[in-house]
Amino acid sequence: MSQPSEIDLSSFIRSIPDYPKPGILFRDITPLLASAEAFAATTSRLADHYQDAGIDLVVAVEARGFLFAGPIAEKLNAGLTPVRKPGKLPFKTISQSYDLEYGTDTLEMHVDGVAPGLKVLVVDDLLATGGTVGACCKLLEDAGAIIAGCCFVVELAGLQGRKKLGSHEAFSLITYE
Repeated sequence: MSQPSEIDLSSFIRSIPDYPKPGILFRDITPLLASAEAFAATTSRLADHYQDAGIDLVVAVEARGFLFAGPIAEKLNAGLTPVRKPGKLPFKTISQSYDLEYGTDTLEMHVDGVAPGLKVLVVDDLLATGGTVGACCKLLEDAGAIIAGCCFVVELAGLQGRKKLGSHEAFSLITYE
């Protein structure tokens, strides 16, 4: 087995042209998920970047962020809380709406999902336009969290999603222009 630092993770990302509509080049992470070695290397590299950041809580962004957030939280000896689309959480929630290209969307978190003053790491699979993670950061800040950073497996830099994160660090393992 290769050492995690030796694995070229980009070789596990499949590019699918014209999905979900013409003109879009979709970056598919399922081959990375299917490889135990690549998946382990991914979560290790993301966790290693924040090993000394004093993370109290990892925040998993629906839905593919859930896949990476659990192993990262375990490696960082941190708790985990989900941020989901409306109506998916069973307890009382707080919410944050955000603009999409056509319309709006909303994210929710349990009212007790994060305590004020906790240092959190936001985890998602992909940074594109930044709307979802930007709204997640706003939701967390309104709850009193301290955002240590936002990490991603893949970043589509040409879509300038980092701008929606303000001063929060964006750390990505694979970047496509």
